[in-house]
Amino acid sequence: MEFYSKLPKGVKRKIQYVFELIKQVDMVPKKFLAPMAGYEGLFEIRVEYQSNIYRIFCCFDKGKLVILFNGFQKKSQKTPKKEIEKAEQIKKEYFESKHNR
Repeated sequence: MEFYSKLPKGVKRKIQYVFELIKQVDMVPKKFLAPMAGYEGLFEIRVEYQSNIYRIFCCFDKGKLVILFNGFQKKSQKTPKKEIEKAEQIKKEYFESKHNR
């Protein structure tokens, strides 16, 4: 929410559009949602707005529920390793806490 709250309105609208697409379409185009190669179960939601690129890491829980992790504005071709590591850690913590309930 911290990342999202600081975004311009236009970016927020585009993110909402992509979320609705993910909810409603069985086969979401890779342009909007793609698996992270080499990272089991980790996906990235892809949003482009006015030549800016945004990424939000997520995963699925039981094939249906999308769990959102961290988001960032991408400023280079390569996804920052620290953002991937952060997403992996949040994913691990989510499933551990769910298992321990």
